[in-house]
Order: sequence, then C-alpha cells, then structure tokens
Amino acid sequence: MSGIVSYGAHVPYWRLQRTAIAAALGSGGGKGTRSVASYDEDTTSMGVEAARRALAWAPDGFVPPIVAFATTAPAYLDKTNATAIHAALALPSSSAAVDSIGSVRSAAGAMMIAGLRGGLAVMSDIRTGLPGGSDESAGGDAAVALVMGDGDDAIALDIGGADATAEFVDRWRVPGESASKQWEERFGEHAYLPLVEQSVTDALKSAGLTITEIDHLIVTGLHTRAVAAARRVIGARPDAIVDDLAGTVGNSGAAHAALLLCDVLDRAAPGDTIAVVTLADGCNTWLLRVTDRIGARRPAHTVREMIAATNDGLAYASYLTWRGLLRREPPRRPEPDRPASPPSMRSNAWKYGLFGSRDEAGFVHLPPARVSMESGAIDRMELVCMADVRATIATFTVDRLAFSLSPPVVAAVIDFDGGGRFQCELTDVDPAAVQIGDRVEMTFRRLYTQDGIHDYFWKARPLTRGASPGEH
Repeated sequence: MSGIVSYGAHVPYWRLQRTAIAAALGSGGGKGTRSVASYDEDTTSMGVEAARRALAWAPDGFVPPIVAFATTAPAYLDKTNATAIHAALALPSSSAAVDSIGSVRSAAGAMMIAGLRGGLAVMSDIRTGLPGGSDESAGGDAAVALVMGDGDDAIALDIGGADATAEFVDRWRVPGESASKQWEERFGEHAYLPLVEQSVTDALKSAGLTITEIDHLIVTGLHTRAVAAARRVIGARPDAIVDDLAGTVGNSGAAHAALLLCDVLDRAAPGDTIAVVTLADGCNTWLLRVTDRIGARRPAHTVREMIAATNDGLAYASYLTWRGLLRREPPRRPEPDRPASPPSMRSNAWKYGLFGSRDEAGFVHLPPARVSMESGAIDRMELVCMADVRATIATFTVDRLAFSLSPPVVAAVIDFDGGGRFQCELTDVDPAAVQIGDRVEMTFRRLYTQDGIHDYFWKARPLTRGASPGEH
C-alpha cells in the first residue's frame, strides 16, 4: 500500500494582526492573526523550506524520482517553478520536476503525481485579496511537503478515497489579476454539499469504514460557508473535527489541507484514521491510517510550535508593501541589475544548492574555488553542501540605504561550523537585537526581482525556531 513516508511544513516568521486592518481602513479585519510570507519569500522559496524538512526525515539515502509542485500563486508562468526547488535541494538531473498550478485542486494533482512514482509533493501558497476584503483577512501563507512511498517506510497508509467533480463558477481569477472574485455564498453551499456527500460516502465505502470510525476529520476549502456546512453534514464525532488554524495562520489555499494533515500527524497515534476532505471545484476525500513508523519520522518541531515561534507584530503598511499593493519611495540607491541566465546556469551548485569547495587541508571556499588556498593545487577540491550547516555571526552592519522592500538591510559575516566564512544578508531578524556570536541557520530566499527574473539565493536567519530544516 502507498502512503506518506515523511512530511515537513513551513510557516513564515511573520503574522499580521487582523485588528491592524480595521485600524488602518476603518473596516475589515476580524479577530486573530494570519501568516504572511516575508518580502523575500515567494511560493517557490517557501516550498524549498518545507521540502528540506520533509527530506530530513525521509529514509537514509532517499532521492525523490520526481518533485511535483502545486500553488495558486506561481513565481513564474511559462517556466517551471519546480526546477528551482529541485536545484535548491541539490537533486540529480535524473529526478523530474513538474508544476501543478492554478487552483487549490492543483494540490491533489501534485500528490497524485508524486504518489504514483514515490516522489516529493510540494504545496505552497500566498493568499492575497483586496485591502479590507475577506480574502485578505482570512487568507494565510504556508508551505508543506510530503514524501510519498509505500511499504514499511510509510507513516500513514492510503486506505481509500474518492472524487466528485463538477463544473461551476464559485471562485475565479483571470491571469494578471491579484485578487479573486467569489459568487454569492448560498450558491457555493448549494453546489458543494451534494459533492461532499458523494465523495465522503464513496471514500468510506472504498475503505470499509463508517464515519464514526474516523479519528481525525479535516475539512477545508476557500468557500467558508460551504466548508462549515460540510462539517455538519458529514456527521463525524465532534471530537474528531480538526481545528482549521483559521485564528492563527488563516487559510493557506493549495497548502492548507496538507498543513492541517501535518498538524494531525504531529500528534496522531498509530492506528488512527484520518479523513482529508477538500472542497475545490468539486470534492476530494483522502483516507489514511497512521502506522507504527510515525514515532520515528515525526519532525522534532510541530506545526504549532512553528506558529508559536512566529512574530505577530507586522505592520499593515509593511504587509501592503510586500504584496505590491502599496508603492513606496525606494532607497536612494541604484536598483539591482537583472540576473543574467548564463552565469546563473554555470554556478547552479553555488547559487541554488549553496555548495562550497573544501581543499586538502580542510579549508572551505565560499563561493567554491578551483584553486586551493593551501597548496595551489587546481581542480582537486571536494564540493560540500553548506545549506544545512549552522553558523555564528562574526560581525555585521545595518545598512539603511541599501535597496530593499523592508529596510534596513542587515549584512553579516558568518563562520560556518567546521570551517567556511561567508558574507550574506540576515532575514526574519530584528536589527536592534542582532549581536556578534548569535547562532544562525541558512534559508533559501528571493533576493529581488528585476525585469521579471527572480534572483534566488541563500540568507541566514537567527536560530530561534528550533531545528534547521536539514537537521534532526
């Protein structure tokens, strides 16, 4: 039987208090918070962080034969986004990389593709709405990665499922627009409920289960009223209904069903049954049974611990700026040049995988060099991946004039454990709190975008959120 072998989630460092929306606009907002991808994050970079965590807990030596990426907010069109994830994970060229993008239902496609080949499914989303609207306040940003496989390695086995598909327009967004539109709520409820009943009934029948035997019921979708009604009509035990994290994270679109699944796997016991019901252009129901392997493959830090370690002090003006909804005067510095494709391709191992080179004396060159500083020997270096190596701040500076969507820029010189010195930007950091000697970990980010080309590279962030993605 096939199922999930390991999993990883990424919840951005920043959260926005919904009351800040009403304070600025006089309406909108609500209670609680929503997660917000930082100015240097997009769905691709968040997907890398989730995938690093999932692969850290996969079986030793596992190399996914395929990476399938799902999102409603791709960084690129007419170019595969999954290839950047593939490069940042330093996967071999023999591993495939494909996108499944455009809608929340795309996540089911990514999991299906990865499941068929025992690969890696990555779901990542950034949810944006018009200022003051319900999509803005109810949305959330997050990413999840699932390593799919079978046999004794699975922590949750696929025991059944069913789809119910129909064509109707309850939510839509044409290419080029940043905000979605939604039909009247009663229509969505009317359209979805028969599909929910059909999908859930067929799925339970395929597994030989009754609804009362479900220990954890996840129901999610972008149509709030239809989701609430679905929870009622499904008829599960009240104690089985899973908290949807709406009050802290918000609805993370294509990533949300998998994020709630990770939250359940963080605490589920062997033998528990899980039902994942997703309302998106129909209804998809997925049934899983947790195995005895869950204890060995459960990440060191749970989804809720990640949420607890975030910062809910984001200013609403910063949120609008990061999402391109508020255009502000840039620093009085020249804008960065457009990244050039040929040198980027030649330095893929460094730019995406953060590979340095170690000479025969153990000295680590960053970026990688061909000539040994110790002996002068040429092309005798060993490539070493530094993405999962922690480091210490040797010195730093706070630059208030550098080009950035979130000034000031904190630049630091860091010393990697085991050797290697590197100058980089810090992210997810309070400039006033940085100190020499602080411990940091590496994170894959988007430096800037120029002429439609995203310049991805690695930054360092404070070690305040638990284990690094690549460490147990």
